[in-house]
Amino acid sequence: MERNEPSRKRLFIGLLCGTGLAVCAVLALVWIVPYIGLANIHPLVPWVLGAFFAAAILLVLWATLGLAISVALARPFLGSDHLRGVMAKVFLPLMTIFARLFRLSKSRVRGSFIKVNNEMVAAENRRYDPSQILVLLPHCLQSSRCLHRLTYDINNCKRCGQCPVDGLISLSEAYGVHIAIATGGTIARRIVVQKRPRLILAVACERDLTSGIQDTYPIPVYGVLNERPNGPCLDTRVALPHLEGALRFFLVNGEAQNPLFDRFAGLAPLGKPASALGGPR
Repeated sequence: MERNEPSRKRLFIGLLCGTGLAVCAVLALVWIVPYIGLANIHPLVPWVLGAFFAAAILLVLWATLGLAISVALARPFLGSDHLRGVMAKVFLPLMTIFARLFRLSKSRVRGSFIKVNNEMVAAENRRYDPSQILVLLPHCLQSSRCLHRLTYDINNCKRCGQCPVDGLISLSEAYGVHIAIATGGTIARRIVVQKRPRLILAVACERDLTSGIQDTYPIPVYGVLNERPNGPCLDTRVALPHLEGALRFFLVNGEAQNPLFDRFAGLAPLGKPASALGGPR
C-alpha cells in the first residue's frame, strides 16, 4: 500500500492551484501595467491586448482546474488526459519554483508529481501487447561487486541472485516484455529510440523518474521508485510485486506467457497497479 497517499495528492493539488493562480496574476499584471500607456497608441490596443491576456488566463485556469480535479478524482476531467505534457513540461518547473517559497524540498515535489503522473497514465485504461512495453532500469540495481557489465546487454547477467537483476530478467521473460539497463538519460533516450515502446515502466529515484517522464513525453511512463537501503546510486532494490502488478495491469491479457513462471505469481492481483511510492527507502 502507498504511504501518505492523501498528503501527496493534497501537496500536488495545492502546488498546482497556487502555481496556476500565480501565473494568472502575472498575466493580469502584464496587461494592467501597460494599459495606461497603450491607449495613447490607439484606443483599441488595450482591449485587443486585454482579450489576448484574458484568453491566456482562461486557458491557464482551465488547465489548472482540469488537472486539479482529475487528480482529486483519479480520472480524466475537462480534457485533462491531453494535459499530461503541459503538467510535466510547464507546470512542474513552475511548481518547483513556487514550492521554494514554502521551503518544500524538490524530492517531495517530484514524489508528488510521480504519484499523480502514475494515476493519470493508469486512468487512460490502455492495454498493450508485451512487445510494446519497455521495462527500463537504473544501473545501480546491479550489485556494486559484480564484475559483469550489463549496461550494453542485460543478458550478460550470470543470474547469481545477488541483486534484483536476476528476478527482473525472469519477470521480463515471463511476460515477454523488453527490458534494459541505462546508466543515464542519454543512454535511456537511445534505448527508447531503438525499442520504440508505447509504454515505459521505469524504475529509478525521484529525480531520474521526473526527468525521464519529461524527456519521453508523449510516451506514457509509469514510475516505480527504487529502494535505497545503502543510499542513492549504490546497490538499490526494487519491489518486484509492485512492478509485476503494473505489468499485469497494462498488459492486454494480464497474465504471464510462461506457464512455468511462478516465482512472483499471486503477489500482485489484477487491477490498479501497485504503488510506485510505497516500500522502504
